[in-house]
Amino acid sequence: MLSRIAAPMVGQSDLPFRTLVQRYGTTLAYTQMLKPDLILNDRDYLEFHIRDLTMNPSCPERPVVVQLCGNDPETVVQAGRKLQTYCDGIDLNLGCPQQVALDGHFGAYLLGQKDWPLVEEIVSAMSSSFTVPVAAKLRLCQAAPKTLDLAQRLEACGASWLTLHARTVAPRRRRHGAADLSQVKRLKDNLNVPVVSNGNVRVWSDLEENLKVTGADGLMVAEALLGNPCLFANQVPDPVDISLEYLAICRDYPGTASLSVITAHIRHFVEFKWSIFPPRKFYSFSNVDQRFCQPSTHLVS
Repeated sequence: MLSRIAAPMVGQSDLPFRTLVQRYGTTLAYTQMLKPDLILNDRDYLEFHIRDLTMNPSCPERPVVVQLCGNDPETVVQAGRKLQTYCDGIDLNLGCPQQVALDGHFGAYLLGQKDWPLVEEIVSAMSSSFTVPVAAKLRLCQAAPKTLDLAQRLEACGASWLTLHARTVAPRRRRHGAADLSQVKRLKDNLNVPVVSNGNVRVWSDLEENLKVTGADGLMVAEALLGNPCLFANQVPDPVDISLEYLAICRDYPGTASLSVITAHIRHFVEFKWSIFPPRKFYSFSNVDQRFCQPSTHLVS
């Protein structure tokens, strides 16, 4: 069965949002990238993320994968052991392009060939230590054909599936140019484990095109889901309705999304709809959706 996956997104992969997208066709959701050193040394950080993973009781149709970053096998394994009973899989981040990953030497900055033995050691340690499946999400190596070499090594180390965001790393241009989906197909044609394709998806038709090109076992979507959490259901929701639905989930699971996270999600919902149907230059009061004018009964505690 084709997996439709919500990508790990920093500050946006909260439990209420994961629950929302899983109502509309998403079959697997990732947490945001978690930092092993904080899991081990910051009690508040650990308790928050355990609450995020446990407040919605797990069930077969709503699996969740925890994503970890890091460059030390022992630290990653110790952190993963604290979370493995609350999730359905643990993924190693080999794709983060941000400056913090460059400074900390993790994420996509472990893709250089000199770091391959370290990456293999981490994935092998995860695979032999955890009770849940292990995966990795990576970007293209330099040069791109080397990506298959690394992927085959990770498969041999025990990775149960691999996700490829088929762009090279650039800390200030995360999505510069289109993803090279031919590289995803190359992995799919040469690996025995499932391959997930990430990139070049904005609308429903992009999902079909991506699958046609890559033949992937799963499709992972990030920012397009932020604007349209119903993308996998081939729907475009009313921004007010979807915002109220999200807020209701936040009430059901208090303490799992901060006000800033909630606000960011609602802004994405509204901005996405405006990007499809730009507002007219002039408005009268009659143009305003009356649902915005009612006394608020949807406050989130």
